[in-house]
Amino acid sequence: MNLNHLAYFIAALVATFGFGVLYNVPTRTLFASSFAGAVGWIVYYILSFQLELDLFVGVGVAAFLVAYFSQWYARHFKMPVIVFAIPGIIPLVPGGSAYNMMRAFIEGSSEMALMYATETFLISGAIALGLSVNSGLFQVFSNRAFEKRDKRYLP
Repeated sequence: MNLNHLAYFIAALVATFGFGVLYNVPTRTLFASSFAGAVGWIVYYILSFQLELDLFVGVGVAAFLVAYFSQWYARHFKMPVIVFAIPGIIPLVPGGSAYNMMRAFIEGSSEMALMYATETFLISGAIALGLSVNSGLFQVFSNRAFEKRDKRYLP
């Protein structure tokens, strides 16, 4: 990790910490949720801008990773997953694309507006997909799920 990555990691950590304070995340979990958000942002940056993969892939993998850390921290701190997931996802939210979409609509540039709208909805879908896939996999492969396998239904 070079100096540029470290600067982005610290910026994402501070941003996630600020949103954690704004959303009244419990004090003892602030650093954990901030760390999850910062790791997610670095993964998104590396996949999307350095390896030049599609934004959908970068955001989806980053959201999956944030959800994984959130699940792990939730078990460690014995708190709900949402305490860690919501602040951790904040750096991935496509606010800039949504702003550019609205600005293009107002200026009358329908083609640019549709391009930004598509990007906004794809990134939002990738976030939802990353969180959902992780949640589903975590339920299937959790310890409690394996203990209930011999019963009538699966989790």
